[in-house]
Amino acid sequence: MIATKTKFLSALSLALLTGCAASPKNITPSYVSPMQYQSFNCNQVESEMRRVSSRVRSVADIQDKEASNDAAAVGVGLVLFWPALFFLAGSDKEQELAQLMGEHEALQQSAIQKECGFADQLEG
Repeated sequence: MIATKTKFLSALSLALLTGCAASPKNITPSYVSPMQYQSFNCNQVESEMRRVSSRVRSVADIQDKEASNDAAAVGVGLVLFWPALFFLAGSDKEQELAQLMGEHEALQQSAIQKECGFADQLEG
């Protein structure tokens, strides 16, 4: 009986841990082609980079809070109160953040290709 309960809890823990929100620093940007910005001039690229950067920060903050909340719920759930594990279903923004990060990289590449005045600050 104890072995069965232990196996069940281990399986439940593994399933829930894989469903946790990822930390923003562990999210890989999606590929976005810089070709979509080919018709942009340097001012437009810079303006779009500001907009995307702002959105990346906002979504990364949400994702970071979600990852922290999930980690706390798992800790409490595994140690004290297993129903807390049901709170893991939150607003994971991993896909949106990966897309925005990819857009930002594509804008950087476009700025460098166009030799925009601010591009030398991006290559570092």
